[in-house]
Amino acid sequence: MRGIALICLVVVAGCAAAPVAGPDSAPESGVAPMSRAEADAAAARFIEVVETVEPVAEDVCRARTRGLNCDFAIVVDDRPGQSSNAFQTLTRGGRPVIVFTLAMIADARNRHEMAFVMSHETAHHIAGHIPRQQRNAAAGAIALGNIATLSGAGPDVIRDAQQLGAVVGARQYSKAFELEADALGTLIAKRAGYDPLRGAEFFTRIPDPGDRFLGTHPPNARRMETVRRVAAGQ
Repeated sequence: MRGIALICLVVVAGCAAAPVAGPDSAPESGVAPMSRAEADAAAARFIEVVETVEPVAEDVCRARTRGLNCDFAIVVDDRPGQSSNAFQTLTRGGRPVIVFTLAMIADARNRHEMAFVMSHETAHHIAGHIPRQQRNAAAGAIALGNIATLSGAGPDVIRDAQQLGAVVGARQYSKAFELEADALGTLIAKRAGYDPLRGAEFFTRIPDPGDRFLGTHPPNARRMETVRRVAAGQ
């Protein structure tokens, strides 16, 4: 089912208007205001990519999983001042939702970049990354909580240890999850008729997170290498 927000044409076009900032306003995303023509083109590009990528992602989801809700809803976060971002989440009923901010839609320079980002986010759901991350967080909380308990720590220290353990557990495999989503996203974008190599050029314009301990994302070069390898069928 195609779940694009019907207001996307309006909210994307709204980027053409200069923001009104008060003293308590959230900082703007840094994306330059768009002309009406640019906003219309971005909206049309987004809708086209949704209409081509979503059914492919749902087909891949059904083929690779059993009992998983594959009815993606792709929506736009039109709140002002949001940074360039796209992410996958779940409704309480388990329906996968892919969220794009207006800045993300404006940042994508072409359909290939938009398609790759969208395919990457759908891949997170197909690979079951949210429940896997939750299990890792729970295991980390239990492990550090038990260590604190056995050391004779008080309730406050045990609670802090559990919270730290949850963070460590959640991040332990986050880089691997991103690379898995890059790999599967490459296949989805390619099957939908887009060039994943051109799409992954988006990585060349974002800050490189490097290879930090417990970082959430792998180095950009490693992500590009993954896309090249999968796109070449290796």
